[in-house]
Amino acid sequence: MSRVIHTGQALVDVVTEVPALPRRGQNVMAASARRYAGGAVTTLLAAARFGATCVHAGAHGTGPNGDLVRETLRAEGVTLSAPPVEEQDTATCVVLVEPSAERTFVTALGAEREVSATSFGTSQPQAGDLVCVTGYTLALERTREPLLSWLASLDPGVVVVLDPGAAFAALPDDVRTTMLEHTDVWTSNAEEAADLLAALGRPLPEGADTMAAPAELIAPLLRGNAVTIVRDGAEGCAVHVAGETTVLPGYRQTPVDTNGAGDTHTGVLTAEVARGRDWVEASRRANAAAAIKVTRRGPDTAPTATEVETFLRDH
Repeated sequence: MSRVIHTGQALVDVVTEVPALPRRGQNVMAASARRYAGGAVTTLLAAARFGATCVHAGAHGTGPNGDLVRETLRAEGVTLSAPPVEEQDTATCVVLVEPSAERTFVTALGAEREVSATSFGTSQPQAGDLVCVTGYTLALERTREPLLSWLASLDPGVVVVLDPGAAFAALPDDVRTTMLEHTDVWTSNAEEAADLLAALGRPLPEGADTMAAPAELIAPLLRGNAVTIVRDGAEGCAVHVAGETTVLPGYRQTPVDTNGAGDTHTGVLTAEVARGRDWVEASRRANAAAAIKVTRRGPDTAPTATEVETFLRDH
């Protein structure tokens, strides 16, 4: 079976539940606070729980945060291909979760940014493997250059999956263009897709479908017979593959924590494709997994394949 390899940042999420965001300069009392391994870890845990062979190719630090990342991944059978970064720890991401389940992030920088083409190369991707990339690696030149250099060296049979994040649309034009030329699969939320099109001077027409239309417009920007997936929370997602677009409905739930829902979707999507499922059916299961995830607190609560199959039978 093909492997799922993630090049993105493994961070420690400090998840804090707050009644509301404080006004500037003011304080708010939190209901709870807890540390989790997050970032790329969330995607890899979701993929591993669906039976995929998973590898983290990003950097991880030496210290309590790095320890938490390693312990969490190894407990799920995920391999870390690069050695720990000496004398520097993995950074944290402060996650403020409101009662609506909306989340706000404040991210620091640490050992996870100490990457090189050589460190990425320790994952040794082969044709058929799925390599996940996040737009946040492209946001800083120190991580952007080694990633793009390494991607250019890969076997053409390696499937590069881009989760652009909010950072991608604001990147320099040449960086966006180069990354898209390396991309086989685009998977994002509707806002990220619309932001890219607006940045390219191709805003969505008024009244256009927020999932299907951007999925179709982004596909020609990628290489080869690209796949584009655009999701919109409980509305589901649109999957554009081989010139056809399929809109898959979502599963409306009462959310308690949306942190990690998109990463869970990507993890299940890639795991299902790695085991031979087509993109549409893989996306259907990813929709269900994300729906289950938002009913659970913490970024490490992706469901198992058995839980998703039960959920689909019940819905």
